[in-house]
Amino acid sequence: MTKENIIVTDKAGVRLITMNRPAKKNAINQDMYAAMADALNGAQTEEDIRVVMFTGSGDSFSAGNDMMDFLNPDARMGDADLPVERFLQAILTAKKPLIAAVNGLAVGIGTTMLLHCDLVYASDTARFSVPFINLGLMPEAASSLLLPFAVGPKNAAEMLMFGDFHDAQAALDMQLVNQVFAADTLMDEALERARALAAKPPAALLLIKNLLKREPETPAMRMARESALFGECLQSAECKEAASAFFEKRAPDFTKI
Repeated sequence: MTKENIIVTDKAGVRLITMNRPAKKNAINQDMYAAMADALNGAQTEEDIRVVMFTGSGDSFSAGNDMMDFLNPDARMGDADLPVERFLQAILTAKKPLIAAVNGLAVGIGTTMLLHCDLVYASDTARFSVPFINLGLMPEAASSLLLPFAVGPKNAAEMLMFGDFHDAQAALDMQLVNQVFAADTLMDEALERARALAAKPPAALLLIKNLLKREPETPAMRMARESALFGECLQSAECKEAASAFFEKRAPDFTKI
């Protein structure tokens, strides 16, 4: 499926959403936010889609929000009907795993959206910046909360207060990304990881993501929650298929579950 500036392709359980506005370094306008929100929300109810992955075309992941939007008096952040807000809600509430393949420049929301992704892979040419301070703006996408958890409070303060660029190695050292690959192998490596994830037991995968994204609990509360879910999973078709495959010395097949 192709919409203007957004390409959506489904293969092997993975929905790949590509921001395709290379002449503008994939700066995201309201039409692109709407298309991505629709593609992401649609994936939540499509059984064949197990994982959603974001990337950009050309040499950039995304240069951030289209600056022309800031000049639009009707584009008020916080309006639930605004496409950017629909997209932010979509990445916040997505139940299925989200992966990003950051193939280059990642500015503003090009970086903050990564905080909602479960796994982030970057090319060695990737560069990250959250330059809101330089525009007299505040962080968005809950990044003032999530960034300190991701990279530590001191690194988050430096990123948000200065708005400087950080290269792929710095992002890896801060644990903003999981792995860094050569630019010419990034997509192959990221898609391989995405397809491997899509082949995992789907219900168990959703439960794990849900646990990882839950608000903090005491260890006792989380242990009790995990034990209850563990007991339910023992009775699941997925667990029975995994056990059968183990004893039959074959790879499990969860595609029909």
